[in-house]
Amino acid sequence: MTSNLIHLQAKTKAADIELDTEKTLLDLALANNLDWGFACTRGTCARCRCLIEEGSEHLNEPTDAELDRLGSEEIQEGYRLACQAEPVREGTIKAVNKTYF
Repeated sequence: MTSNLIHLQAKTKAADIELDTEKTLLDLALANNLDWGFACTRGTCARCRCLIEEGSEHLNEPTDAELDRLGSEEIQEGYRLACQAEPVREGTIKAVNKTYF
């Protein structure tokens, strides 16, 4: 049976959250009071950068904003912008907030 949990690790807090395909990883982090770094919610600041440790196949494809900000090398390493990354199918996802600063 497939798990439908998203594990989000912020700066000092972590939470296991029910899958919601209507929200981005950043939306889910903020709705669960996690101290996730962000400034813009549009993919321009890159402060919500995160490493997808598990379940990248359950997320949407990287957006143009992510390709512009992160570049293909970081995306290949598993980095995404939480404001752009949206769950699109059932499955377990693990993401860790990894800001540049």
